[in-house]
Amino acid sequence: MRHTEFWERLDHALGTASSRSWASFFVMSELGDRTAQEALDAGVPPKQVWAAVWSALALPASER
Repeated sequence: MRHTEFWERLDHALGTASSRSWASFFVMSELGDRTAQEALDAGVPPKQVWAAVWSALALPASER
């Protein structure tokens, strides 16, 4: 997964108005107590970050 696909999926899940804010403020233990944005900035692969986001948001399996 590329960064662009990650952001497209997050925009779809949360809406473009709040996806960036959520990614900057919501801390997930699965990402080492980092936000999605911090994890991406630290070089965590977008696919791994998406898996944590998917779990945190309890999204349907079809969005995995």
